[in-house]
Amino acid sequence: MNPAVLLLGTFDTKGEEYAFVREAILARGLAVVTMDLGVLGTGRTPRFPVDISAEQVAQAGGGSLGQLRARRDRGSAVEVMLAGARLLTRELYGEQRFSGVLGLGGGGGTTMITAAMRELPVGIPKVMVSTMASGDTAPYVGVKDITLMYSVVDIAGLNPLSRVILGNAAGAICGMLAPGAPVEDRPTRPLIAATMFGVTTPCVTAARQRLEAAGYDVLVFHATGSGGRAMEGLIEDGYFAGVLDVTTTEWCDEVVGGVLSAGPERLSAAGRKGIPQVVSVGALDMVNFGPPESVPQRFRNRTLYRHNPAVTLMRTSAEESRTVGRRIGEQLRRAAGPVVLCLPLRGVSMLDAEGQPFHDPQADRALFESLREHAGPGVQIRELDLHLNDEAFARALADELLSLLRS
Repeated sequence: MNPAVLLLGTFDTKGEEYAFVREAILARGLAVVTMDLGVLGTGRTPRFPVDISAEQVAQAGGGSLGQLRARRDRGSAVEVMLAGARLLTRELYGEQRFSGVLGLGGGGGTTMITAAMRELPVGIPKVMVSTMASGDTAPYVGVKDITLMYSVVDIAGLNPLSRVILGNAAGAICGMLAPGAPVEDRPTRPLIAATMFGVTTPCVTAARQRLEAAGYDVLVFHATGSGGRAMEGLIEDGYFAGVLDVTTTEWCDEVVGGVLSAGPERLSAAGRKGIPQVVSVGALDMVNFGPPESVPQRFRNRTLYRHNPAVTLMRTSAEESRTVGRRIGEQLRRAAGPVVLCLPLRGVSMLDAEGQPFHDPQADRALFESLREHAGPGVQIRELDLHLNDEAFARALADELLSLLRS
């Protein structure tokens, strides 16, 4: 059977555009499955077969298409159709009805379609042509590998420009599904998740190399908020045998109000799954902001470091460090699986070494004391008289995780 593309969108308002991309996909030899999310009832009948009707989507979302149309409340209609699209997309994927997804939409369509796309595993091709693709795309992408293509013009009929853009989108999804050298998507070695920042790179690199030499593949996530959320999501999906969470810095932004928070669920997925985790305090000396002028006024007299023109770092205070330690400790004490917390007593990042601008032993002590107090008896704490980026500390982290994995 040829690969199939799922087309989902509002066929009542964008039927012409969907007919165009459908024909472009069929012309390349791929099959098409269609799902209608339209609720306006414009009377426009799509010029192609609809496999999953709007009524079916509404019912799957807990509503009735007739009632949604009668109510004429766009917000509630989007909520119902979004819920139905998520459920049915999961079901169709489970039945192996499609291999990739293509959507076209404005604000409401992009919201519904990308919500359905986010139900699919990483690696399944997902292409979204959207009028919203040139702004803040985080609400649409989340932590999934959704490819956004800016429509340039509104998706409102076919014209010389829109034909080129939609044709490119059809070519993109077909190219992603084209036969060729198979990509091995099943890992041949157990996977380890790790977290890294620029200022913790020496530690994570050395630990990664030690774990790889021991027979594991290590996936490193950049601790930038989205990186932490992506890792948590993949842990929840069961990708990993263990976690080396060296760089927990996103908690500083969550507690203090920086721009790289991963949210209050950070450090929870491994605990829920019960998989081994070795955790450390990498870059808990810093909160992230944008350019210097973006730093809130209340922080202007703090210790700031210009990392680059777009990133300004602020040293966490002793009080902030206590709060960060409490929040991390509370997360770890709830873990159902084994946890080892490793504390480098000589500094937690490149900037927190002796002679560096963020070196603050008092703040570090406050962090460590708070972690000891709140981690709970189920968490094993290892204290090493080393700096986080010392090779000996990296070896200790890797060896702790290997010990947990082997036991």
